[in-house]
Amino acid sequence: MKGTCIALLLSLFLLSACGGAKGVDGNSMKTLSAEKVIDYHDAAMPDFETLAARMQVVYADDDSQQSITVSLRMEKDKTIWIKASILGITMAKALITPTSVQYYESVGGTYFNGDFALLSEWLNTDITFEKAQAILLGQSLFALDGKTYKSEVVQMKHQLQPKQQPMDFIHSLLLYPNFKIAAESLSQPSQNRLLTLRYDEYQQLEGGFYPTSVHLQTAEGDDKTTIDLTYKKIDVNASVGFPFNIPNGYDEIRLK
Repeated sequence: MKGTCIALLLSLFLLSACGGAKGVDGNSMKTLSAEKVIDYHDAAMPDFETLAARMQVVYADDDSQQSITVSLRMEKDKTIWIKASILGITMAKALITPTSVQYYESVGGTYFNGDFALLSEWLNTDITFEKAQAILLGQSLFALDGKTYKSEVVQMKHQLQPKQQPMDFIHSLLLYPNFKIAAESLSQPSQNRLLTLRYDEYQQLEGGFYPTSVHLQTAEGDDKTTIDLTYKKIDVNASVGFPFNIPNGYDEIRLK
């Protein structure tokens, strides 16, 4: 059940009671230096120790579409745990750390115990723990250097792009007035590959800005995959555990 597992794992990378996140008044936005925009974006990273959330994940590719419920738990910079369910039945679990990826899925009776090669293969792009966490929290996938990026205001958002795009590696970001990611794209034209992330409004919880939804699209040639993550509930600094045991009798997935 590859689709379910992909949607589950994507939910790693990676509410409205407090209202939408508010930043600088959009009507008075001015162009800031790239250094300042990046500093403000880095400072917008939520400050928390643990997090527990419930999400709805809709996964679609050229052949199918599937909706699953995902429970997410995090210990910042250390652990990401997820459980995917359909109609209350556990379909898969994953436990992610900076150095390992473990998961199992019940329908096919398979498991994986390894590193981020699995995520990178399924996403058709390099992925790490830091990037997965950034996707979940609305932060840039890459470390940004104000000396090599330029900034301008586009459609009442801050746009960041490299002053000189590396060969065959085109990167672009749009930031809301609160300096959280509105959209981020990465393309490799020679390989006809594209990764796009889009975020709806953020909300403020415990003094930090958290996404309400994440829309991810990957494309390579004619193959396209979309994943929509909608946060139904987020509890910051909740008491969490990370139970994970691979059931007996499951077959190991070995990457070649």
